[in-house]
Amino acid sequence: MIRFGPSGNSESFYKEGHKSSVEMPAWLCEKGLDAYEYQCNRGVNISKDMAQKIGEEAQKSNIFLSIHAPYYINMASPEEEKRINSKRYIIECMTVAKWMGARRIVVHTGSYSKVDKKWALETSARLFDEVLREADNLGLGSIMICPEVLGKNNQIGSLEEIIGICKANERLSPTIDFAHIHARGQGSLNSAEDFERVINTLENSLGVERVRELHCHFSRVEFTKGGEKKHWNIDDTQFGPEFEYLAEVILKKGMKPVIICESRANMAEDALKLKKIYNQIAKGMQNEKSTCD
Repeated sequence: MIRFGPSGNSESFYKEGHKSSVEMPAWLCEKGLDAYEYQCNRGVNISKDMAQKIGEEAQKSNIFLSIHAPYYINMASPEEEKRINSKRYIIECMTVAKWMGARRIVVHTGSYSKVDKKWALETSARLFDEVLREADNLGLGSIMICPEVLGKNNQIGSLEEIIGICKANERLSPTIDFAHIHARGQGSLNSAEDFERVINTLENSLGVERVRELHCHFSRVEFTKGGEKKHWNIDDTQFGPEFEYLAEVILKKGMKPVIICESRANMAEDALKLKKIYNQIAKGMQNEKSTCD
């Protein structure tokens, strides 16, 4: 089953009088959504009690939970203390995921702007292995770490780099942010064939089954020569990429991904727009098949 949901809480959630993320699962369910990426991007600052309450509400409302780890994680920092802290932040995030009943945490691997690229990739892969071993010792082995494809050219996060990190350990699974791929490629996703090329690359490297339930981020994006500049809303059609193309590929391949919308301020509303686009294309393809039969 394909799932749609927001990255964090839309402005409308608060405008409607809601104050706590505990209320998000029921609110999303009423809207017709079934996924939620809780944001720890500015730090892991949630109590066990609060995390458990969100998890209980998510279970009641059939909401698939994931967590976004802090943005400032850098597994390839030239400073050892920062690398050690980065591992700790991931473990803290996995602990919250266990409390909450979330299955995946999304992680920004870091940057190679101050270090050799080869060293950065090797160090990052080694640190992920260390994190997974520590997670096992702490009873957190059920939580999947999902390194994210990133949008800036100086970040560890090209599609090939994230595949390489995940290929080194089958307990790592990529988060494919299509806005970031589009930005990093200077507007590279312009057709269903472009999106299918990305999915084929993943399948050929990681295997079809490992890619079937892919964790995805989607929004429109503005970019410069350095890559990603700013995420935009689905109605901001002067920016790409177009979700219709991805929906065609998902349906063609029979995938069941989680699609997390990262639009600015309107994440839930835009997640619903993505779901509507998907359902329209699914219906059209079904009608076309029926006509052919």
